[in-house]
Amino acid sequence: MTAGTGDRGELFVDGTGGGRTDGVAAGRTRRSAAGVGRAPAGGGAAVMFSDGVPSLSHSPAATSGAPAGSTGVPAEGTRSTALPRARTGPPRRGSRREKKSWPKIAQRIVPDDLQPEVLRLELTELGDAFRAYQRRPEPDLPVLAELHDRKARAFALWADVTDDATLREEADRAAAAARTTREMDANRRGVPVGGEGPVIERLLTRGQGVHARTVLEHVRVGSPLPGAEARLAVLMLTLRAARAGTGNVTGQDLGGWLQGDAERVLQELVDVGWLLLPEDVTADDALMSRPEEPAQVTVPSLLAGAPRPFFFGKVTRARLSGWAQKVVGDRKLRKKKAGAATRLLAVYTAAHSRPGGCLGGGGEDAGLALDEVAQFCGLRPEEVAEHSGLLTAAGWLEEEAATTDGRLRGRLAERVLPLSGLL
Repeated sequence: MTAGTGDRGELFVDGTGGGRTDGVAAGRTRRSAAGVGRAPAGGGAAVMFSDGVPSLSHSPAATSGAPAGSTGVPAEGTRSTALPRARTGPPRRGSRREKKSWPKIAQRIVPDDLQPEVLRLELTELGDAFRAYQRRPEPDLPVLAELHDRKARAFALWADVTDDATLREEADRAAAAARTTREMDANRRGVPVGGEGPVIERLLTRGQGVHARTVLEHVRVGSPLPGAEARLAVLMLTLRAARAGTGNVTGQDLGGWLQGDAERVLQELVDVGWLLLPEDVTADDALMSRPEEPAQVTVPSLLAGAPRPFFFGKVTRARLSGWAQKVVGDRKLRKKKAGAATRLLAVYTAAHSRPGGCLGGGGEDAGLALDEVAQFCGLRPEEVAEHSGLLTAAGWLEEEAATTDGRLRGRLAERVLPLSGLL
């Protein structure tokens, strides 16, 4: 015999003839008399599970959301609090597909079915190689030129396979980029394009050469005193204070630049207001300063509040200052006891020479404007020839240096090509 509920919630007991047994009927009568076990209003009945909690799945009250106490008394042995509805979870989604990473180069997707296979692999590797190059902390122009060469060959083959004119254009651009990159590298290292000739380790890059000429022009037109010694001091102090308007110098620096004229020139620059020394420091004190305790000098026209004549960083400033120091302190110039004007001429010719050493831009015989050279050096135009001869004697210029037709023409000696300004 089995007890249960019917399809409409009625209590039944399987028995003979399908009727209710007398025991069940009698038990129901006794529970009714005791006031317990009443069915909820509306004819529904609570089903008993082993934990004593009724199921409300068939209760109209549960369906309508009304409290259980408003529809009837819970069955005997059950809790008086109705169970909350079960929460309905979100629909189960299928597993998310992983996003496929397509190989790309130059914003183009490399098709999976591209043939020949070696072309597809080359394009994939090239895309990775270009992205790796972009993450380098420093540029490497030979490596970049080789990448552009590989890209030009690969895109040309890709254009042949697919008959795509845009791929051919991309190949041509890559070939041009490779040539330009090699030219940039050759200019930086001072070798002829194509790799012929000796490799020369240049002190300045082409961009730094441009900055050097900017500083020289600033000194040429803006020196507060006309003499060569003052112009040399203005040049070297300007390079020390170019970024912030202040810089450090030692007595050894000043004595090396100006020799016996150092104290006089320094005091003259202070007197005209171009240079400031600390209140408790005199020109003589500055000449006595040592490397461990240098003298700080200030150039008011280069302070942060003034209009900026130069725009370069800390590294470039140091490189330019070191370059000028190498020129002014050249061993053979010192040996010839070259004066301030001759040293200024050495600086000017180095800054205005091409990678091969020829002076001036343009053609082989372009040369330099004699009046501008003379003004920078604190000389008269007719005096430039004498000092260019001194440079030739010191092995700074080649023998053919000459001043004709208002131009200074010549070529740097091979030993000083590393100091070329790379016009």
